[in-house]
Amino acid sequence: MRIVLVFMLLSKFAYAQDSDKGLNQLSWLEGTWNRTNIKAGKSAHERWVRTGKGELMGWGVSMTMTGSDTTFVEKLKIIYKDNAFYYVADVPENKDLTYFKFTELTTTGFVCEDPAHDFPKKISYQVEGNKLKAIISGNGKSIEYLFEKEN
Repeated sequence: MRIVLVFMLLSKFAYAQDSDKGLNQLSWLEGTWNRTNIKAGKSAHERWVRTGKGELMGWGVSMTMTGSDTTFVEKLKIIYKDNAFYYVADVPENKDLTYFKFTELTTTGFVCEDPAHDFPKKISYQVEGNKLKAIISGNGKSIEYLFEKEN
């Protein structure tokens, strides 16, 4: 019984350490990122904050400049579960959350994938200084989003 309890406590501690280590590698993502390659008359940004729950929470917002109407809001999270990181997208047109499993994580970027999703199947983020490039791709199609960090 004691061995099981010790194992459970050590497992929980290792889980927290892995989660914290990965989230620390993603600290560059925290803040507000304004999109720079967007059509005239529109604005867009992503905002990421670290929560006390051991996750990053984000919002992707696109707006038209002709009014204060928000045309699109995407709720995002980066979570650690089942010994892996996931980028979780909650978009209005999807009934369920979409989980993209991290396949690569460095101090300057990440790649995550969900081969079963219609589009995108792959999401990558790469930071260089105050510039961020996000690419969504799949089915022979690719869309690039360029951002600059707000001070």
